[in-house]
Amino acid sequence: MSDGYQMGQISRRSLLTGTAAWTMSQLLASCSSQSIPTLKVLLLRGSIPAQLLNEFRRQEEKASRPVNLDFSAEQQLQELFLLLQAWQQRSNKATPSSGSSLPSWIPFWGKSATNGMPDLVTLGDYWLGKAIQQGLLKPIDVSRLKNWSQLSQNPKLKELLTRNDQGQPDRNGQVWGVPYRIGNTVIAYRRDIFEQRKLPPPTDWSDLWRPDLHRRISLPDQAREVIGLTLKKLGKSYNTTDLAAVPNLEKELRSLQDQVKLYSSDAYLQPLLLEDTWLAVSWSTDVLPIMQRSPQIAAVVPKSGTALWADMWVHPTANPDALSSAATDWIDFCWQPAIANQLSSLTWTISPVLLGKSTEKLSEDLRRNPVRLPDTQVLQNGEFLQPLSEAANSQYEKLWQRIRNETERS
Repeated sequence: MSDGYQMGQISRRSLLTGTAAWTMSQLLASCSSQSIPTLKVLLLRGSIPAQLLNEFRRQEEKASRPVNLDFSAEQQLQELFLLLQAWQQRSNKATPSSGSSLPSWIPFWGKSATNGMPDLVTLGDYWLGKAIQQGLLKPIDVSRLKNWSQLSQNPKLKELLTRNDQGQPDRNGQVWGVPYRIGNTVIAYRRDIFEQRKLPPPTDWSDLWRPDLHRRISLPDQAREVIGLTLKKLGKSYNTTDLAAVPNLEKELRSLQDQVKLYSSDAYLQPLLLEDTWLAVSWSTDVLPIMQRSPQIAAVVPKSGTALWADMWVHPTANPDALSSAATDWIDFCWQPAIANQLSSLTWTISPVLLGKSTEKLSEDLRRNPVRLPDTQVLQNGEFLQPLSEAANSQYEKLWQRIRNETERS
């Protein structure tokens, strides 16, 4: 996929205040409690509320399984993927007796890999295939996870997570990552402008082609999202592998370009706030906090289906140890219904274990928010973006560059 897609994926999300202090206190505690195991986790900043760490520690102590928690965060998903690569490269080059001098910028690389490597790392689903193919991850033994059965019954999740050793979806493959939060792509719009001008609010991707929205739209600057939403308009899949076999695709894309005022993968909502655009294609985690602060901004999940994404826990190959009991306890903790509700409410996402559940089991703010938790039919129409073959990826890139070059010349 394109670099633009990467930037789009990493910019769609932004640990809460207090994590740094928590990490330091836990490190100090571990110094005085050497007999207590330490759970090391490197995660995406903002993806786990700090208060859940206290709750997990209390649960483990109540179950007579005390654990020291060493949680640290990185700002972007791409940074986490690059760290997995760096750890693996250093692990391949260095042996315990080599005395290699390792760069200070590589986090968690201590005097021994065992006390230096995280047990778990956050990885976005976009990077999962690449990480498996490059040997950066160990498969996860899901038989050790008490709550796995809740996820394995969801066919979309099972297809996303079960891969062969080349990172391609394979129903007979292994599970290399387990999700803890999910988001989607939505249409954000200016509620006030639509009401003032008596315009019908958008409900689906086809609304992006409406004449009354000419040059009033901002889109992410990357191929899979824009070509994907056009494919959905035409009744096709985001994961279509042969674009040449889709009639009118290029024509529809050119028509859509006439509607667009700007492309950006990180600043597409600012023009909406400034009223320079009236509508923007957005990632849910970007627009939901803005909607809370700015009631004039509304959003809708397209009824024909949208792109889904997942943040997941993975176990680095560079960690020589098997996944610890504390790590499997943490994964299961994130999937407990009460914890899943908290995590979803506080991070503008939805826990995978809440998908398809009765609304009675959801917190009130989730029940009232169809952007975060779309109805069952919309979710059924949604798709995780699967890895493409080289040939298919080349088709997307060439078509995207051709369309974008025409736009820049016009």
